[in-house]
Amino acid sequence: MTFKTKDIIIAFDGHSSCGKSTVAKAVAKELGYTYVDSGAMYRMITLMAMREGLINGDNINTAKLKARLKDISVSFKKNNSGGQDSFLDDENVESQIRSIEVSDKVSYISELDFVRTKLVELQQEMGRQKRIVMDGRDIGTVVFPNAELKIFMTASAKVRAQRRYDELIKKGHMVSFEEVLENIEKRDFIDQNREISPLKKAKDAIVLDNSNLSREEQLEWVLDILRKKFSNE
Repeated sequence: MTFKTKDIIIAFDGHSSCGKSTVAKAVAKELGYTYVDSGAMYRMITLMAMREGLINGDNINTAKLKARLKDISVSFKKNNSGGQDSFLDDENVESQIRSIEVSDKVSYISELDFVRTKLVELQQEMGRQKRIVMDGRDIGTVVFPNAELKIFMTASAKVRAQRRYDELIKKGHMVSFEEVLENIEKRDFIDQNREISPLKKAKDAIVLDNSNLSREEQLEWVLDILRKKFSNE
């Protein structure tokens, strides 16, 4: 694919467990771009807070968390299978951050203004040279409001819960479908109603409802938009 410019930012936003990361990774691979999973960054902070006892139910020790953020390290490294793993203070925590326990707490951590400020700064630094694909909740609205292409992904809560349930079971996590669906619905409510950077579609974002689309169909959908908007052909 030939672009008028090689230096663009592609922002994927949308509801939890709607497949943003899967499509974003595929698009980045197709274009030779860098992929960044912003949600994994919030999950790493959540895992750290859980490990260090900074979360008690819905209550968070914000003073200690804010102090801890000053020296925490979150990064991504490519793995042998061609994907990438998430590293918290140089520890590979890719499996741990995908657990239902972390999923249950991440929305509480991500609504904290000082956490979002810290991670948005890191994300914007990652995109300074463009040629990046990033997915999350506020990429097209807050992190990269001037991104050349914005995709807002969604699917019904039951479809997303089934996909998430299948993924967790495949990885060996013992959960019920009802538990996963409840988690999805709770995260939707928190994400859409938080005061800081709530989940919403950017005015210039293109909606992709993938309830009935395969991974291959979703990739082709995005690539078709890229051809129409940026190809010289």
